[in-house]
Amino acid sequence: MTSSAFSLSAAIPSAGFSVTAGEPVIGGLHGPTHHYFCPHCMSWLFTRPDGMDWFVNVRPTMLDDLSWSTPFVETWTSEKLPWASTAAVHSFEKLPAFEDYERLTKAYAEHVATAGSRAPI
Repeated sequence: MTSSAFSLSAAIPSAGFSVTAGEPVIGGLHGPTHHYFCPHCMSWLFTRPDGMDWFVNVRPTMLDDLSWSTPFVETWTSEKLPWASTAAVHSFEKLPAFEDYERLTKAYAEHVATAGSRAPI
């Protein structure tokens, strides 16, 4: 299932994402950002962030192969449980500033180049 002390997402370019089976439904908040869920079990599958059409936040816990999904960036650490920790390389009390995304994307690309197929998300 998808519930825990963590909310793991992988930012996938929109051009490389498609739903191949089923019809997810919008659940949770019904605002401008859409969270899509399985209509049967209501597990959170992916999110299409408002105003950021170039990527989709996919829930890696829904994928068959999780060997590559080690966290690279953690957000909202100001709200995390005191005992919760991740292997993330970068941490932010809330969300990174918009201008930080280019730097983080480059850092991730460099990390993937050196880490190989077990690169974090």
